[in-house]
Amino acid sequence: YGVLFQGKTVGILDIDIHGPSLAKMVGIEDRKLEVSDNEVIEPIAISPHLKVVTIASLLKDSDTPVIWRGPLKMKLISQFLGDVNWGELDYLVIDSPPGTGDEPLSIVQLVPGLSGAIIVTTPQEIALLDSRKSVNFVKSLKVSMIGIIENMSGLACPHCGKEIDLFKTGGGEKAAAQLKVAFLGRIPIEPAIVDSTDQGRPFIRAYGKTSTARLMDEIVGKIMARVENQG
Repeated sequence: YGVLFQGKTVGILDIDIHGPSLAKMVGIEDRKLEVSDNEVIEPIAISPHLKVVTIASLLKDSDTPVIWRGPLKMKLISQFLGDVNWGELDYLVIDSPPGTGDEPLSIVQLVPGLSGAIIVTTPQEIALLDSRKSVNFVKSLKVSMIGIIENMSGLACPHCGKEIDLFKTGGGEKAAAQLKVAFLGRIPIEPAIVDSTDQGRPFIRAYGKTSTARLMDEIVGKIMARVENQG
């Protein structure tokens, strides 16, 4: 949404095959993908400048599990990339599940010339074990690393304002320095993010005057600058 609000036309491709939550987050749980007579998939248009494709919009309901192995997942991702009428986009944001499995590997194989990858981590060491592997996965496949974002980085007490480090803070920034990649910023634990995503509303607009929304805007600005400077 931050890129959209900068006047760009954006597509979001959710390739989290086994746990698709994007439909809930953007308020399209009740909408289904449509396929034309010539087998072209029409993305769900949230606005004229924001289109979304997710497997959640193909399932019977939100409780339906997807029990697939690698080849089926790669076939679906290939269809979502090649058979969708995305139209003219400024950005295609691909939301991948954590780790270095079939989904991100399929994207790297199917999309030559990716602008880059963003790794989102939480600050504690257990999470960073996987995040470090993801960074090295990206590097080994010769994909540009846009940077690391540290999510759930501290909580401001609603009563006294004191910051509580529930999952520690600074782990993502430290890892970025050690791995020699850009650190894009921190996003704290924010109860309003929970409310807005549960309601399918963009937090960055609904709570645009909050310090967390400003931090998100700064991160979006860094990402866009790094992507557009590549061109």
